[in-house]
Amino acid sequence: MSTTPSYEAGRWSMHFEEIDQEIATLALMCEVPLLNPGVIERVLANESAVCGKDKPASFAKLRGLLMMHYSDQNRAMVAMGEEQAMVMITEVIERLRTRFGDRLGTPGA
Repeated sequence: MSTTPSYEAGRWSMHFEEIDQEIATLALMCEVPLLNPGVIERVLANESAVCGKDKPASFAKLRGLLMMHYSDQNRAMVAMGEEQAMVMITEVIERLRTRFGDRLGTPGA
């Protein structure tokens, strides 16, 4: 089996990179510690109290992009297989963690 990513995997990876980059930017704008436990669920539940800054339009866009991320994650799993899709998504998230550090919160905090 080849270790070279397929064209399809590359397209999905670029897609998630773009979505997750925008999610991270909006989380920083709204001061949402997105990586803290339970915060993503609170955003998805439309709890704007999780924001450090009151930016309703940015919060709405953040929530919409998070919903799109999870919807597209399911589509990627169907297209590529669950294991390959999760590896790719994890790699994208790790690159963003490296780029933004603790500004997005701390997993397991």
